[in-house]
Amino acid sequence: IYLLFSFALMSCGKNKAANKGILPDTSIYSSQNYSEKILDSTILANFYQKYHTEDSVQTQITEFYKRRNYQYAWFDKNGITEACHIFYNQLQNFSSDFDDQSINTKLIDSLINIAHKEDKNTILPESETHKIEFLLTSNFFKYAEKSFGGIAKNTYDLEWFIPRKKKNYQSLLDSIISTSKNSNLQYPVNQYYKTLTVELRKYKAIEKSGGFPEITTLKKQISVGETDTCLVYLKRYLLISGDLKTENTTMIFDENLKTAIISFQNRFGLTESGILNKATLNELNTPIKERIQQIMINLERLRWLPEEMEPNFLMVNIPEFKLHIFENGKPISESKVVVGKMATKTSIFKGQLSTVVLNPYWGLPNSIVINEVLPKIKSNVSYLSRNNIEVFSKNSIIDPRTVNWSQYKTQVPYNFRQKPGKNNSLGKIKFLFPNNYNIYLHDTPSKSLFAETNRSFSHGCIRVENPKNLAEYILRNDKQWNIDHIEKILKTDIEKRITVKPTIPVYLLYLTAWVDQKGNLNFRKDIYHHDKKLALEIFAKEK
Repeated sequence: IYLLFSFALMSCGKNKAANKGILPDTSIYSSQNYSEKILDSTILANFYQKYHTEDSVQTQITEFYKRRNYQYAWFDKNGITEACHIFYNQLQNFSSDFDDQSINTKLIDSLINIAHKEDKNTILPESETHKIEFLLTSNFFKYAEKSFGGIAKNTYDLEWFIPRKKKNYQSLLDSIISTSKNSNLQYPVNQYYKTLTVELRKYKAIEKSGGFPEITTLKKQISVGETDTCLVYLKRYLLISGDLKTENTTMIFDENLKTAIISFQNRFGLTESGILNKATLNELNTPIKERIQQIMINLERLRWLPEEMEPNFLMVNIPEFKLHIFENGKPISESKVVVGKMATKTSIFKGQLSTVVLNPYWGLPNSIVINEVLPKIKSNVSYLSRNNIEVFSKNSIIDPRTVNWSQYKTQVPYNFRQKPGKNNSLGKIKFLFPNNYNIYLHDTPSKSLFAETNRSFSHGCIRVENPKNLAEYILRNDKQWNIDHIEKILKTDIEKRITVKPTIPVYLLYLTAWVDQKGNLNFRKDIYHHDKKLALEIFAKEK
């Protein structure tokens, strides 16, 4: 009778699913995670009302059980499953990593304890089993959204214009209930999130054990061969951080310490002098609590990125001032870039690189015309000819000497463009990925700025240190455009536009903490104060 009743319920569940066009995923719900226990679908509506379940969570729960033909997820014929313990461990790790108490781990713990009464030949009332099943599932989706989706606030309000894709938390729950090994679980986050989470746990452990020692000295700088009592604490710090490989308690600045300082300076984007100077001391003495918050802020940003990036793409990390080329999912090269200054910040977005322009014209933005060019024209109109700038009225070039420039203050009824040439502000090459922000990659005649540590000098576009190498790489599959042909065109001042097929994804990101391909934890300064703004959203509960 029990079997017939069970099959009848299963059949009923299938019919309901079929009628609504939803079929179980047979690739997931196989015999290995099949449950004989069936949940009455009408009970869900009662629970939604009783526990004031949010609409988004309701949708997740309903879809999840429809795909299962309303089989229980957390119970089978033997009682509560191992999946509950896997979920509980995940929840504890999340609460510990991010100091987040928004999801009640004690509640989940008590539910599991109640459910285990069944193992002691005490049969739980069906209403209690329903309650535990529902609360575990609803809390799982709340946890998944918080842990892997991030804050609910529209990221456009935080100046992050890369659209967030909806993540499939049902697949994660599928994998939890079908395995007893955490290592097999597929989390809906990218690899960068996973590696940075490991570093968060390391830093929290360091904080718990007393943090990094403070480094104080009266000297402006210390280098190889010198002695100072602060070097004992410095060596302890660098040993904890992993930059110093062998323990050393002397007060002598030796070559090993120089190598360790260079490693530290590299990870923090400082000039790699190997000297203990003011800039290095400032980074060393930043409180570990601030570093932990910096890691957490960037983990939030990494939640907003896709789980898998395209195999081949370009990525500019704005605070790092570097362009990275990725091929088959791995970084193959990097180069220095100059990004927008604070007043003209480089926007955070994703584009598709579609065109390489050799010997480009530069159409001057109105802001530059009004703020920079117009005052110089008023002083001496020959400024335009000296800088190879043409003036247009509609589509016709006009003689700037015939215009009374003194009458214009906040608007000019003309267009300006700089002709191709070695002194063109875009240099000899530009790379276009159409976007609403009028931002692109380009060459520059101002090569000296690449020697600076902080390279935020532009009006928003991104200047590339090695544009010819980048062009050669982007056009590598186009037989017509080998390096010899590119250089032949560059020797002229004739503009040439080359279509890139297929287009290449370009990510302009803002990460001030990340783990690089060598496994090293990096930090950078919050040059646009985006960290500060995001911190108000993440840590508001601490106020």
